Amino acid sequence: MVSRVIPVDPFDLVIFGGTGDLARRKILPGLYRRFLAGQMPADSRIIGAARAELDDAGFQKMVAEAIAEFVPAERQDKAAIKAFLDRVGYVSIDAKGTGGWDALKSRMRENVVRAFYFSVAPALFGDLAERLHSHGIADAWSRIVVEKPFGRDLASAKALNAVLAEHFDEHQIYRIDHYLGKETVQNLMAVRFANILFEPLWKAEYIDHVQITVAETVGVEGRGAYYDKSGAMRDMVQNHLMQLLCLIAMEPPYHFDPDAVRDEKLKVIRALDAVKPEDIVRGQYLAGGGQGGYLEHCEDPNSRTESYIALKCHISNWRWKGTPFYLRTGKRLRSRASEIAITFKEPPHSIFDDAKGWRENVLVIRLQPNEGMNLMMMIKEPGPGGMRLMQVPLDMSFADALGADAEDIPDAYERLIMDVIRGNQTLFMRGDEVEAAWAWADPIIAGWEARGDRPQGYDPGSSGPEDALMLMHRDGRRWREIKG
Repeated sequence: MVSRVIPVDPFDLVIFGGTGDLARRKILPGLYRRFLAGQMPADSRIIGAARAELDDAGFQKMVAEAIAEFVPAERQDKAAIKAFLDRVGYVSIDAKGTGGWDALKSRMRENVVRAFYFSVAPALFGDLAERLHSHGIADAWSRIVVEKPFGRDLASAKALNAVLAEHFDEHQIYRIDHYLGKETVQNLMAVRFANILFEPLWKAEYIDHVQITVAETVGVEGRGAYYDKSGAMRDMVQNHLMQLLCLIAMEPPYHFDPDAVRDEKLKVIRALDAVKPEDIVRGQYLAGGGQGGYLEHCEDPNSRTESYIALKCHISNWRWKGTPFYLRTGKRLRSRASEIAITFKEPPHSIFDDAKGWRENVLVIRLQPNEGMNLMMMIKEPGPGGMRLMQVPLDMSFADALGADAEDIPDAYERLIMDVIRGNQTLFMRGDEVEAAWAWADPIIAGWEARGDRPQGYDPGSSGPEDALMLMHRDGRRWREIKG
């Protein structure tokens, strides 16, 4: 199997915050990989923009160091790196002032796609949007990419949307969620809507429950003060996990069209029930293993911000009424793993005298590590002596299916940036979608704040708080084991 590479149109991409951590770790190395794959036309250009006083050569040196650090050695081709750096420039710019804007304008070309990546704090979005227009740099065909957090509640999300709408139309705004750029997440739509096998079963009549897990082994050390202002609900559930839930639960769109897909996702968010207090578990990791706990890392011994959250959610529509969706995410857990597990109901009648070995059919979509899918099926255990059942996986990992070509699959940021250049918004959040997600999340957060709930401590390297286990056990279910 060979991954096809379809070149995009020539472009000028300006990365505001071009010297920042995200640009160094993801954006610039990803663009190099797309250049190496032949997806970037030779006359495309990348312009870094930040406060730092650098010239083109200084920025190119920084980009070369980022490629050396974050691109695998076997993908570092000296000739390709030199050719890529020849297309990289830099402008020192004042986001809140006038410095550098005329210089940036002089770099922009006619008759190419103009895209502007806001890899900066949301407080600067409005300033950048206003100056791009007042200096005549952006036009009606330009695109802007904005990073999360897109607000910290409904009011701030509406304010950000309003600021951007003063200068850009909705079709020009690309709110990026890198989870939607993962190959497996997109394959979820293909599995559902390109195969008759699953879609007739994709409803409450046949699905017992759905689990969505995003587990991390790292803590918040080094950025605890920042993280403490958000917590797991704002940082992960309202955006990443919400998007995954929508792709699982949405109705088939009339066409694989950006607004058709996003219309169906929006319907799911609006159909979400309010979450009951007893269906919420929050936690903070404790000290252990020679490392500090959450309270030490956030530098606030009285913090009530969660580093872990588990929720049981319900969707009130015909397809999903009665099927619970269990969401969980947390820091300093046992393994780094992200997966979606769809557990099907048991057969209505067993024809086997001894069905003790029976286990549910489960479709598991692995987002990380080792992206892929497996379907847990029941078969006869080999050998004589009667009908004994055993569960086996029908397994598909991209590494196995593609072999050497798996290395050429774009990562999430690579794919999404190329979609921006193409003008394809399918994998980006629309403004009303963001606001609907906050409208659901805000009452949940307000509820535990009003009750004065404290997160429950949990051991680092565990699966989370004990109460999270009970959230499933009282329903006669179990969380899947967290393993990499």
